[in-house]
Amino acid sequence: MAQFCLDNLKNVDSILLGRKTAEGFIPYWAEVAEKVDPDDLHTMLGRPLTDIPKIVFSHALKESQWANATILNGNIDEAIRALKECKGKDIIVYGGNSFVSSLIEHELIDQYYFFVNPLAVQVDEPILKFIPNSANLTLIDCKPFRCGTVLLCYGHITSKLDET
Repeated sequence: MAQFCLDNLKNVDSILLGRKTAEGFIPYWAEVAEKVDPDDLHTMLGRPLTDIPKIVFSHALKESQWANATILNGNIDEAIRALKECKGKDIIVYGGNSFVSSLIEHELIDQYYFFVNPLAVQVDEPILKFIPNSANLTLIDCKPFRCGTVLLCYGHITSKLDET
């Protein structure tokens, strides 16, 4: 799973985070990036997760308290649509329920990656309940990992041709 995440980050040039996630995510991965263990994939994730510029959406923060992170306040819909118009690689989101739910509500997510661990699934996963039945998602990829977790990648159907 760590190798998949590492490979996936090669196509990313921006990480979007909500404030609550950023407060734990950024310092944690910065600390991991300082460790030197070339055989540990978890340690290898620390460097790209630290080096890739981060955009933190927050109403509470006015300036960044972290290196390589920009704070954006205001209209999340307009801000992310403007980011998506910029040339560059992919934008990836790591976020909690409220942040990701806002993105879903504004139809700002192109692909969903779900890491499903049967032992961790709860009856009512908050993020999943915000994806409307009308989202027209189709399974793009399914990848099992040795640890028992399965990656499910879904994307939006954009035309009748995509449905076949």
